[in-house]
Amino acid sequence: MTSWQIVRLFAGSMVLLSLALGIPGSPLFVSQWWLAFTAFVGVNLLQSALTRWCPLEIILRKLGVKPGA
Repeated sequence: MTSWQIVRLFAGSMVLLSLALGIPGSPLFVSQWWLAFTAFVGVNLLQSALTRWCPLEIILRKLGVKPGA
């Protein structure tokens, strides 16, 4: 797996998890504040697309994950 595949997998997982924890009808509901985390992940994805700078990708590359798109 390349670093971009891991970034997308991680971001998608965080969005789904935070929605499950933040939507009142969910069996995993904790608090609606989890929806703020969903927004945070979305903003980071937008920022990453516009600036080509992603903190998670930097960490993954330092851990030896193969770069690539």
